Amino acid sequence: MHDLEPALTQYPALSQAVGYVVVVAIGFIIAFAMVLATYVLKKTTGEDNRKTEMFMTANRSVRTGLTASAVISSWLWSTAMLGSSLVGYNFGVAGPFWFAAGCSPMIVFFSLLGIVCKLRVPEAHTLLEIVRIRYGKVGHIVWIVLCLINNIIAVANMLLGASAAITALTGMHIIAATFLLPVGVILYTFVGGIKATFLTDYFHTFVITIIVCFFTVKTFTTPEISSVEHLWELITAAGRQTPVEGNQNGSYLTMTSKGAILFGIIHLLANFGLVVMDNGFFVKAFSAAPEAVVPGYIVGGIAYFAIPWCFGTIMSLGALALEGTSRFPTFPRRMSGTEISNGLVLPYAAIAVAGKGGAAAILLVTFMAVTSTISAQVIAVSSIISFDIYREYINRDATDADVIRWSHAGVVFFGIFSACFSTALHYGNVDLGWTLYMLGVLTCPGIFPTVFTILWKKQSTAAAIISPLLGLATGIAVWLGTAHAFTGEISVASTGQTLPCMYGTVASALSPALYSVVISLMRPANYDWADLRKERLAFEGAPGVDSIEVSGDGDGSEGRSSYEADKAKLKRWGRISAVWSLATFLGHWVLWPLPIYASSYIFSKKFFSVWVVISIIWVWGTMFVAGFFPIIDGRKQILQVWRGLTGSSTQEGTLTGQGSGGTITPVSVEKVIDGEEKVAKRDT
Repeated sequence: MHDLEPALTQYPALSQAVGYVVVVAIGFIIAFAMVLATYVLKKTTGEDNRKTEMFMTANRSVRTGLTASAVISSWLWSTAMLGSSLVGYNFGVAGPFWFAAGCSPMIVFFSLLGIVCKLRVPEAHTLLEIVRIRYGKVGHIVWIVLCLINNIIAVANMLLGASAAITALTGMHIIAATFLLPVGVILYTFVGGIKATFLTDYFHTFVITIIVCFFTVKTFTTPEISSVEHLWELITAAGRQTPVEGNQNGSYLTMTSKGAILFGIIHLLANFGLVVMDNGFFVKAFSAAPEAVVPGYIVGGIAYFAIPWCFGTIMSLGALALEGTSRFPTFPRRMSGTEISNGLVLPYAAIAVAGKGGAAAILLVTFMAVTSTISAQVIAVSSIISFDIYREYINRDATDADVIRWSHAGVVFFGIFSACFSTALHYGNVDLGWTLYMLGVLTCPGIFPTVFTILWKKQSTAAAIISPLLGLATGIAVWLGTAHAFTGEISVASTGQTLPCMYGTVASALSPALYSVVISLMRPANYDWADLRKERLAFEGAPGVDSIEVSGDGDGSEGRSSYEADKAKLKRWGRISAVWSLATFLGHWVLWPLPIYASSYIFSKKFFSVWVVISIIWVWGTMFVAGFFPIIDGRKQILQVWRGLTGSSTQEGTLTGQGSGGTITPVSVEKVIDGEEKVAKRDT
């Protein structure tokens, strides 16, 4: 890929200085702002990030608005914008739609897993703690490996696309971008932990959605495009000049696209793996208040759909419409396969639409998207290192301070490791296109064993341990075998093709379900879910665990009554999440797209206009959810912070208890009590 660097730096719209200012200076400014916010929250609300429960789970008190924003941010990868534009350029309108449909159903489904975990293991910090309690050390180690593979591949996918885009926009050296991007992330995550991640997610997502909405307007004010109707005419002409193989009549304006639906299948399964096997999603679910998990993930998942769908559609079609004009950076030639595969459709389209301002906007979007998602990945890996490796296998008597030190070490280690690993892939001729297609082969084997771990009591320990390993071996064998069968060789080029990646991903995702069911039925388990609550996972004195004294007559009757009441509420949320998960999947994968696919319909001018306008309305709604909903939902805590800064008294009627570090903090007595064990949950 050394020959890629001259191609990337051939048409930089911005100077290298701008690239370094954004990546380094703005990175440090944002990091400083998050560190300051952490300090203010500690002083005004008692949120002490020197305590593990706050650092890793934000005292399990994050509200719906901030949870929804964080969910959007978790999937607002730089590759979401770059990748959706890439498949839109390759396949037309079907590409961005299947990209979006491959994400939102999985995010909504996770609300079910999250609320069930809240019900069954209220003190958990990571997914792997649940696995260890149920399956023992061998199962625990298997899941550590699977989850770390997932996080490493995810970060590599982000950094490869983001660094290539930044290099194309500024001429900045691609390796410098790769190593400098995680620096600010390491700083603010080191200090602020998961709450800093939530706050950074909010800020970055709000800025990104504003810029996305800007391009929904700016694209149609470009003289060469001028309107949605004229864009339809330009794309119709483009389909005649360069027809798309596998599309109905070669048109870009059809859902009947073989390449797009194959990509959609790969993307759906790969994202299922990325969600279920990403410990970061579990950490955010554990950090949310019990009543915020389901609405936060449902609202966030549905709102997210509009970003790759709308933005990918408008920018990819804008690139096709303007590629033959002097506005386009590569004019008079078309983009090369190398440029397309490295995700440069979006940066080039932005330059064509808005000149240097567009380049600066995409530079900012790419930077904020990649740093926000790296932060979530860093916290995910840090929690595995501190809780599942250090606390379990190195120091069983670890104190709160010990775990915090290892959490900090994990943040620094994974930030550096991710940059080194991405650099190795870059010099191994691996790019965004390759990782976008093949990552499901490695991320999918744990999907069904993990879902069964949380939802199915019959899965045996043997099935849980063996099925993901067999699934991984099956997926890799099918992937490499079909690549060799189709091309006669095994190389980066052959293993990045659509069919080998699809067959490998399907085998990797579905075969473990078969293995697990068969092995479990041979000698089924009958696991008692109450056993998950027998081990104390939170530290003594942790806020929301044992800081509230519960009155009663000492016979445990009040505790049992409270637990049953909370259990009923959580089960109700579980039913709601199950219904929404099914409805989202049917809507985004069956009822909406498949009739259009089956009819071989090519969009008319009117239908295309409606398609684009609905996507724009949806993405503007997403901006409201990401930017304004957290402010409205969190207005009480904002007011509390303001009163703390101005010296005003706390709100009347607020229940207070002894928080960490001796600070009196507002809490609600949401108790989850199993027998004599009492767990009280904080709520901001």
